[in-house]
Amino acid sequence: MSYIEIDGRKIGRDFRPYILAELSANHNGVLRKALDTITAAKKCGADGIKLQTYSADTMTIDCDTDDFIIKDGLWKGYQLYDLYKEAQTPFAWHKAMFEHARSIDITCFSTPFDETAVDLLEDMNVPAYKIASFEATDLPLIKYVASTKKPMILSTGMANFAEITEMVAAAREGGCEDLIVLHCLSSYPAPIEQSNLLTINDMREKLGVQIGLSDHTISNTAAIVATGLGATLIEKHFIMDRSDKGPDSSFSIEPDELTSLVEQTHDAWLSLGEVGYDRKPAEEANVKFRRSVYFVKDLPAGSVVTEDSIRRIRPGFGLAPKYEQDIIGKRLKVAVTRGTATAWELFDE
Repeated sequence: MSYIEIDGRKIGRDFRPYILAELSANHNGVLRKALDTITAAKKCGADGIKLQTYSADTMTIDCDTDDFIIKDGLWKGYQLYDLYKEAQTPFAWHKAMFEHARSIDITCFSTPFDETAVDLLEDMNVPAYKIASFEATDLPLIKYVASTKKPMILSTGMANFAEITEMVAAAREGGCEDLIVLHCLSSYPAPIEQSNLLTINDMREKLGVQIGLSDHTISNTAAIVATGLGATLIEKHFIMDRSDKGPDSSFSIEPDELTSLVEQTHDAWLSLGEVGYDRKPAEEANVKFRRSVYFVKDLPAGSVVTEDSIRRIRPGFGLAPKYEQDIIGKRLKVAVTRGTATAWELFDE
């Protein structure tokens, strides 16, 4: 099949890129903000909004030993349990969030981080699942998600190619037929010079599946370039206002940027077209402005055309420039004036 369908929206290289807005922790613990963010994503033109379904207790344990303290990066100093407790989307919110998304006609699905999250999401009748990069090596979870037979989106941040092939194999073994693999750089925010977007083509050839991009850079440039390389799904973290600080705010895009992402990736996809060398309809009106050979002197009938009596100039109503030397030396059947376009019927045989 040349496309994958999620909630009625076809995803594939023959269709504009699927734009997935990642809500993640950008609700900052307020349900109303979560619902408003879903509404904003719809207004911006996103195809889908994605949640993250976990609790601090399903993600890790409450432990303050050295292993459980983040030493560097965006979340430096956090105890893992405290970070996830702050960032979690409560299970109790899910029904309201899914119902709101359906009421405004935007597709909502989620990333589950353990089997209990999958069970909850099945109760919500989600149309698809996303596997986060940090769970790329959790093959039992991937197989459990795949057993739902729903389309799966796999992020590959930090994974080497052997691990990526294991992810895909686990999804296939679990029963997933519709699969999209996302090229991803798991850095927050991600440095654009390390994006290595040329990997998209290589992944497509080697894996034989659709490839998209989970983009953590702070601009839309990488996403637009990825679209040009054939990415069929673009995921970006989305927030109403970056100044509303939170765990993911620094690498999330705001509504005007999401609107631009939708428009610019669509334009990038449109620009790809197909391989072809025929003149395009938009060019037809300008053919007349090509160069051609014109008479630049008044000449009576019977004159022999000399080099200084013709020139290769615009517009393009005369004979093509490649015939210039063939015209020189020919005898005119009729008189011509300066500015007459050359034509074979003007000359003796």
